[in-house]
Amino acid sequence: MRNFKRPAGLSLLLLAALSLQSQSSVSGGNLVFYGIAALALLIFFYIVVSVADNFMVIESKQMGLDDENRAGLFPDFSQLFAGKKPKYLKDAHVYTLTKGYDIPMDGEPQETISEPNVTRFAISPPDFFGLRPIPKLLVEEGDVVKAGDPVFFDKQLSRIKFAAPVSGEIIAVNRGLKRSIAEIVILADKEQESRSYELPTATAPREELVEFLLESGAWPCIRQRPYNLVANPDVVPRDIFVSTFDTSPVGPDLNLAVSGRMDTFQAGVDVLRRLTPGLVYLGLDGNGEVDSPFAVVKGAEKRYFRGAHPAGNVGVQIHHIHPCGVGENTVWTLGVEDVLLIGELFRNGHYDTTRLVALSGGSLSSPGYVRTRAGANIGELLAGQTIEPNSRIISGDVLSGTQKSAEGFLSFFDNQVTAIPEGNEAEIFGWLLPLKPRASISPTIPVLSDNIHITTNSHGEKRAFVVNNDYEQVMPMDIYLTQLMKSILVNDLESMEGLGIYELVPEDVALAEFACVSKQPLQQILRQGHDTMIAQG
Repeated sequence: MRNFKRPAGLSLLLLAALSLQSQSSVSGGNLVFYGIAALALLIFFYIVVSVADNFMVIESKQMGLDDENRAGLFPDFSQLFAGKKPKYLKDAHVYTLTKGYDIPMDGEPQETISEPNVTRFAISPPDFFGLRPIPKLLVEEGDVVKAGDPVFFDKQLSRIKFAAPVSGEIIAVNRGLKRSIAEIVILADKEQESRSYELPTATAPREELVEFLLESGAWPCIRQRPYNLVANPDVVPRDIFVSTFDTSPVGPDLNLAVSGRMDTFQAGVDVLRRLTPGLVYLGLDGNGEVDSPFAVVKGAEKRYFRGAHPAGNVGVQIHHIHPCGVGENTVWTLGVEDVLLIGELFRNGHYDTTRLVALSGGSLSSPGYVRTRAGANIGELLAGQTIEPNSRIISGDVLSGTQKSAEGFLSFFDNQVTAIPEGNEAEIFGWLLPLKPRASISPTIPVLSDNIHITTNSHGEKRAFVVNNDYEQVMPMDIYLTQLMKSILVNDLESMEGLGIYELVPEDVALAEFACVSKQPLQQILRQGHDTMIAQG
C-alpha cells in the first residue's frame, strides 16, 4: 500500500504544480496582451499627434511664418541645435532650407574691380529660350547702331525687339547649324552713345509702359515662368520675382553690383510694381551676419532664404513663396542687372547694359570682378589673366553655364565667367581609390577642404537611372525628380504636368545633375520636356 500511495501523492503534487504553472502562464499571457495593446495605443496616439503637428506646420508655412516661429506640437531639433540667427532676421519672413550643397571649389573672386578694354560685343538669339533660330534681322554688316537700337525681332511676336547692347559698327553676323543666327557682333565705339527715348509719364497706364518697354528693346530682360521664355506682353503676371543673391559655385556677390546704384534699382522696382496687379518679391540672402543692402528697397515684399545652393535660385524661392503654373499662375522673373537696366532706362533715359562680371575658377591667376556690358568678348575680358593650360572656359557657373572659347561672347543673362581645368586625364582606380580631393555629397568620400581644385571630370559615365535619394538631398523642392525625368523620356504629358514640370527650369536641376550617380543629363532632358509641352500648347 505504501508503494501505491507514494505514486498517488506524487501525482497529486504534479497536478497541483501543473495547475499553478497554467495559472501563471495565463497571467503572463494577459500581461503580454496588455503590453501589446498599450504599445499599439501609444503608436496610434503618436501617429495622431504627428499628423496634427504636420498639419499645423503646413498651415504656418502657408501663413508665411518662418521655421523658427512655426506653429507645431513638437520642437524642431534641427532648429534647437542650429546656430543663432542674426538680429536682422528677428521680425523677417525667413525660409530655412535644409537641402542643398555648396560645392567646395577654389577660384572665388576677390573684391577687386577692373575695367578691361573690351572692343567687341555680341547679342546672340540662342540666349533667349523659345526664340526661333532664324529671327528677322533689322541690320547687316557695316551698319552703325546706338545702344538700344533694334537689331532683330521674333517672327512669332514681332512686337518684341532685341536691341544692341553697345553703340558701334556691325562687323559680323555669325551663323550656326542650318543657317541659324549664332550672334551679331558689334565693334564698340570708344565713347558710348545711347538711343534717345521719350519716357512715359509717372502716371502712365500699364499698357503704355508695356509698349514702351517693347519699343525700347528692354522687354527681353523679362522672363516668364513656366519655361523661362521671354515674357509674353499679352500676359499679365500674377507676381514678379527677383533673386538678389547668387549661391552658385564661386558665384558673384550681387551686393557689389548695386553699390552706388541703389536709386537705379529702386526705380526699376517701381516700374515692375506697375506691371503686375500682384506683388514684387525680392529674395534676400539670410546667410550673412549683416543685412542685405536690398533690404532698404521700398514697394516690394522681402523674403529671406538661409541654406546652401540652390537657395539663391529664383525658382526655389518661387516654389516656397507662391508656386507658379500656367494660366493665372504665370509669373515673371528678372535678375538684378535686368532691374538696373530698366531703372536706368526710366530714370535717365539711357539703354545701359553695364554689369559687374565675376571672373572665377581655379584656372585663373587672379579671380576678381570686371565692369563691362552685356555680350562682351570673353577673350578680352580675360586679357589680364594667366589661364592654366588645358582649361575649359564657361559663360556662367560650372553647373548651368555654357562652354565658350576665347573668341566667344558672354551670354546675355550671365554675370560670371568661370575657368576650370579639363578633367580628361585618366585616374587609376579613381572610382575605388579617390586619391585626389573631390566634391561629393556621399559620406563615403570625405571632403577635407573648402578649396578643392575642381576639374570637369564627372567620375563616371551615363547609365540607367539608379533610384536613390541623392536628388532629394540637394533639391529643396517638393518634386519627385526621378519620376519627372522618366515621364519626360516617355512623353507622358499628364505625368509631366502633375509632377511639377511647370516649376522647373534647367538651373533648378543643375545641382541634382552634379549629384546624379547615373550621370543623366537632367538639364537637357528637362528642356526636352519643355519643348514637348510648348509644342502641345
